[in-house]
Amino acid sequence: MSPDLSYVGKALPPSAPYVVGREKLREFASAIGETDPCCHDVAAARAAGHPDLIAPPTFPGSFTMAVMMELLGDPDFGWDFDRMVHGDQGIRFQRPVYAGDELVTTLHVDDLRTRAGSHFLSLRCEVATVDGEAVLTTNATLVTQAA
Repeated sequence: MSPDLSYVGKALPPSAPYVVGREKLREFASAIGETDPCCHDVAAARAAGHPDLIAPPTFPGSFTMAVMMELLGDPDFGWDFDRMVHGDQGIRFQRPVYAGDELVTTLHVDDLRTRAGSHFLSLRCEVATVDGEAVLTTNATLVTQAA
């Protein structure tokens, strides 16, 4: 089965709000070895001019991947998840992610091409606060073997 090309150019409905918790940020920062006090100590973050703990730059992957999985796991889309590899990832911030943020993610299917026996899928996640303030954009290229 090949992925459904009719998804290209479409956006999925926005996700339910994801509330960024302080402990999640601390746990993530510790797991990746991030030692910046602004990721662990509220007083240090506020002293540096932030409203609360700041997320490490790769933290958005912890909630945007769940949104991508909704598409990738949908049998109607036809993606071979078992043979998938991550080809590329990028994040562009409009502002940092902070503890207490309530974020919604809108997934866009930007491109789907088949080359050299593989499917290349380009996905974009637009992340904003529940009030509509743009926070970040992720771009991912995923690759799986063509049938």
